[in-house]
Amino acid sequence: MCWSAEADLIAGGAVAAVGAAAVVRAGVSRRLPPAALPLLLGGHQLVEAGVWSGWAWARTVWAVIALPLLPLYVPAAVWCATRRRSALWCAALGAAVAVPLALAVARHPVAAHVHGHTLGYAIGVPVAGPLLAGYLAAVLGALLGSGDRYLRLLGWITGLGALVCALLWRLAFVSTWCALAAVASVLLYRWAAVSASSSASASPTEPPGSGTG
Repeated sequence: MCWSAEADLIAGGAVAAVGAAAVVRAGVSRRLPPAALPLLLGGHQLVEAGVWSGWAWARTVWAVIALPLLPLYVPAAVWCATRRRSALWCAALGAAVAVPLALAVARHPVAAHVHGHTLGYAIGVPVAGPLLAGYLAAVLGALLGSGDRYLRLLGWITGLGALVCALLWRLAFVSTWCALAAVASVLLYRWAAVSASSSASASPTEPPGSGTG
């Protein structure tokens, strides 16, 4: 995962391939945005391989995905699939967090430093502690409150992973947590497959997606 450029290439390629398959299974439906998350996160790991190589553009792209994009995308994707009001609140929180994070990425060059076998990023984010808390609340809150067992499981795995990454790799928390989230997101292939099967078995009078949790 984040242990080297080669590990990022292998893990990123594998996760992105699963994401592409999940997108195909989901089809053009409201399940598509969550199903595409492994594709996004797999691409994110591929970009980090460029960070190991010292490419400035890769650092910026990596930061854009990790910081302002994910706290917006995940709650919005959950809302698209579930129409849960809690996901809308999490999306609003994600937007509030994403604005200062986007400004920080736009105003400051993104630096990356090797810490052992991990990467630490320095971006100059103001009030980093509250923003991180809001970030995690938006992402994890949307997943845990989704009412769907697979999305909840992804929320629990990434939530516990955040704790482990904070304890073990404090200086490289964002990098290691994003890598863990990318690998965990392969659960969404199974979610897309089950959701597609449930929709296919629903009666013609039932609304699309009524078989999802």
